[in-house]
Amino acid sequence: MKTRMTELLGIQHPIMLAGMAFISLPKLVAAVSNAGGIGMLNSVAYTPNQVREVIKEIKSLTDKPFGVNATLVMPNARENIEIALEEKVPIINYALGKGDWIIKAVHAYGGKVLATVAIEKHARRAEADGADALVVTGHEAAAHGAEVGTLVLIPSIASQSKLPIIAAGGFCDGRGLAAALVLGADGISMGTRFMLTQECEMHEQAKALSLKAGMEDTILSDRIDGLPGRWLKNPAALKMAKGRPSPFQAFSSALQIRRMINVPFYKLLLGGLKQRGVQDLARQALGLKGLRVAIETGDLDNGVLPISQAIGLMKDLPTCKDLIERIVAEAQAVLEAARIKATA
Repeated sequence: MKTRMTELLGIQHPIMLAGMAFISLPKLVAAVSNAGGIGMLNSVAYTPNQVREVIKEIKSLTDKPFGVNATLVMPNARENIEIALEEKVPIINYALGKGDWIIKAVHAYGGKVLATVAIEKHARRAEADGADALVVTGHEAAAHGAEVGTLVLIPSIASQSKLPIIAAGGFCDGRGLAAALVLGADGISMGTRFMLTQECEMHEQAKALSLKAGMEDTILSDRIDGLPGRWLKNPAALKMAKGRPSPFQAFSSALQIRRMINVPFYKLLLGGLKQRGVQDLARQALGLKGLRVAIETGDLDNGVLPISQAIGLMKDLPTCKDLIERIVAEAQAVLEAARIKATA
């Protein structure tokens, strides 16, 4: 299936792996790229030296295009992206920050830049800065989005932008891909769906519990990691969404994150202040800690998990190759059926 997305990125199918912390790891990134999509490494939980090593690992697992994602308000984001630039990663995907410096550097070696946006203003700014495509995130998405749903947001931005659009938020099957194309997008990004694949290294218990969830089993809160986001409605998420972290919890969790990504404490503090203050620094630290607990141990009583509303449509754990081929075949069949119905 050819679209502007596949032509821009040099891939076979218009499907992207969302860059998810502790989930979008080398094995999953390479599996998506090898299956004809675009794998996206999340760099948030790594030190710069670790980022270099995992990029090399991905290169050993695939000769296909892949990308590195960074949330620019997070500690180490700039340093990790600078390593990706040195390694001449083919695709860089940035979010929550101004990426003009990234765009200039990537274009210098012939790479492409994807800007993740959730509102029209940010889409216009990214296009003016020179981004090559937009990842447009609707309200249904896991983790961080805004208020407008995909059904409205995609055609609105598509009508204003000349850039290829990768739709994110609520996509998990061929019907979703077909809908995204009709709405004006050129492909889709999926997080939760790829989280529930065989190549994803998330704990099997977390996968099994996620498959039991329905579309109403998510909550939207800005108190879990300091930014508005969608999470699995489980005991830990509900508790974090209702309360405020104690000073001891905040300090303890922040120290754990500092050790994990090897950054000075002042950088963690600046990261929190870039959002909305020290309270968000605490939530950022606790959110990352809870995310790691869920993914690595499968403990969803004490861990938290970003989950799309599309979770209610997911019933199996396919390989990435089988999933992508199934989605593309279904999308082609749906679009053809719609064409026949429209001309009947």
